Amino acid sequence: MSENPSIDDIREEKIEELRESTDESGSVTPSEPIHVGSPDDLSGAVDQYDVVLVDFYADWCGPCKMLEPTIEELAAETEAAIAKVDVDQNQQLAAQYGVQGVPMLLLFADGEPAEKLVGVKSKDDLAGLIEAYN
Repeated sequence: MSENPSIDDIREEKIEELRESTDESGSVTPSEPIHVGSPDDLSGAVDQYDVVLVDFYADWCGPCKMLEPTIEELAAETEAAIAKVDVDQNQQLAAQYGVQGVPMLLLFADGEPAEKLVGVKSKDDLAGLIEAYN
């Protein structure tokens, strides 16, 4: 007998995950980072979710790579939406938010920038920051 889950089992599991990740306003918080491809993508995320943590990163950046697993865990475990902005692909967006070094994290609360952090931060520090605005 196969140990692989059936399509129905997977579907039921995903439905349960969605139920658990729905916030009070009925908006589903993504369990994976949102990859931002344009200023409109970022504006849409900030408008849709109460708390958004934006990770401005570069593929060539060692500290950014160190932070990536933490960012993915926060997306799965917190009630904030997590967005990732590649500064090389979105130079205008990075300039708009004053990114001078990567990684830079920008926390939006209720549609407004609330906190700016530069450098690698611990998961606990970031989770505490998110919780303070939830």
